[in-house]
Amino acid sequence: MNINIEIINKSAHELPQYETLFSAGMDLKANLDQPITLRSLERTLIPTGLFIALPIGYEAQVRPRSGLAFKKGITVLNAPGTIDADYRGEIKVIIANLSNEPFTINDGDRIAQMVVAQHERVKWKVVEKLNETERGIGGFGHTGV
Repeated sequence: MNINIEIINKSAHELPQYETLFSAGMDLKANLDQPITLRSLERTLIPTGLFIALPIGYEAQVRPRSGLAFKKGITVLNAPGTIDADYRGEIKVIIANLSNEPFTINDGDRIAQMVVAQHERVKWKVVEKLNETERGIGGFGHTGV
């Protein structure tokens, strides 16, 4: 299924695109006037030059790129970051360097991926008791190692 989404591109880079037929995410690229170097455990906000208008019932999720995360220790700090349908500002990505080495981000570098997803809205129904399940109230680590 395809959905039309309005976009403004104020960067010098191509629009985000799917790299393969089965890709869920599109790479976001840094839109920088000069390189930014992140020291170990440092974070920064990277602009993309992109502005979108999502339809009601959709969100855009900003996630780390697996290669950067594994090979370089670079992640999206609030992963997944959510872009709501009523947000019209520039898409910016909070990047954190979790490695022990400095990492430089250059203009045009692929810094994150964006997944557009449909979502439901909740209407709360207040009850006195929830139905029983086998798991019950078992929380973090309740199933063992």
